[in-house]
Amino acid sequence: MEEGPGQEAPVTRRRVLALGAGGFAVLLAGGAGLAGSRSGGGAADAGAPGSPSAGTFSPSMAAAVLANRADAVREGDRMAFLATVGNAPAAFQDTQSRMYGNLRKLPLEGWRERVVGTEAVDGETAVVRVEARYRLRGFDRSDVARTRYLTLAPRGGAWTIVGDGTSRGLADDTDIWDCGPQTVVRGRTSLVIGDGAGLDGIARRLDAAVPAVTSVVGTGWARRVVALVPADATVASALAGPGQSLGQIAALAAVAPAAGGGRGEDRVIVSPGTFGRLNELGRDVVLAHELTHVATGGARDGRTPLWLIEGFADYVGYRRVKISTRSAAGELRREVSAGRAPSALPSADAFAGGSPRLSQAYQEAWLACRMVADRYGEAALVRLYRAAGRAPEAAALRDVLGLTRERFTELWRDYVKEELA
Repeated sequence: MEEGPGQEAPVTRRRVLALGAGGFAVLLAGGAGLAGSRSGGGAADAGAPGSPSAGTFSPSMAAAVLANRADAVREGDRMAFLATVGNAPAAFQDTQSRMYGNLRKLPLEGWRERVVGTEAVDGETAVVRVEARYRLRGFDRSDVARTRYLTLAPRGGAWTIVGDGTSRGLADDTDIWDCGPQTVVRGRTSLVIGDGAGLDGIARRLDAAVPAVTSVVGTGWARRVVALVPADATVASALAGPGQSLGQIAALAAVAPAAGGGRGEDRVIVSPGTFGRLNELGRDVVLAHELTHVATGGARDGRTPLWLIEGFADYVGYRRVKISTRSAAGELRREVSAGRAPSALPSADAFAGGSPRLSQAYQEAWLACRMVADRYGEAALVRLYRAAGRAPEAAALRDVLGLTRERFTELWRDYVKEELA
């Protein structure tokens, strides 16, 4: 992509595009999914022998409060919801009030909380581990499960919520309702949720990307997508999972964990600060790339080689945009021009966030997939991708292309030189 008057600097994989594609590498290293629901481990289970106040608190006491909260969310009764935290500090009440408002904006097909364990109990308080379940109507096929912690205390003859679990070092799984006052944009095939900027534009781009991705991968996927767009990069990172950071990532595909250990629900997480620095082409490519992961199950795939997962997503992402190969693979082109052509397909480690050749790894993977499409046809590339998810890489290359891995690598190296020299 050449710069023109008034045009932003070209998208580079190191500067921004590794961003979206790199999101999967980060996700793979940290385990698939958003912040996974934790099984936890209580300091004492309710009713366990030796619990100092097991006789004064039981999960059923918390269950009644949680049932009231679920009813209030379903019926739109803010006062009833806030009554369950009426004795909590003002700051916690404010957080719960914002959470209620955000929940009411979501197209929820059920939202409920249930006690799954007791972390601690004494004469004055009980800290419970709660599983929050919900489903987004028209998009989710199963319930998503999030782990939360609530502190309860006796007030006026009943137990009531007075806080979360932070006083005991317990952190909730973050979900989009934890962001600031949010907006929900419903596109033709997309649902975009958050308090970040540009939600309408993201919905339009995703709507346009769905048929583009489908034209390559086929109709055997849901052909709809949920995107989460928090304004705070810290929240975006928390949605990615414990220990993850989206500071240099524009978007990533992830899986929200399902209740009962099911397959989970796909999400695209957008980090607006970084995403907002992309030019128009970059935004299209990044979202189409992540949507390809959604369509192919890339965030769940532990078998297909990472060069093929990421290269295929880039192939689809770049397929409908006008950009020269030399511009899209600028970092790799400079290496080839200096006589340092790649000798081997990028390993999984090359896609790690701290890799010194992260940009080049994505460019190498993209060109490998582009070579297959150019020489054997796009249908062959799709067959190769699917075969590699069922069989070892060498077997997939042999069965689909009739090539050994060594011969495939030779052809790819020649192709890289031809395209970038």
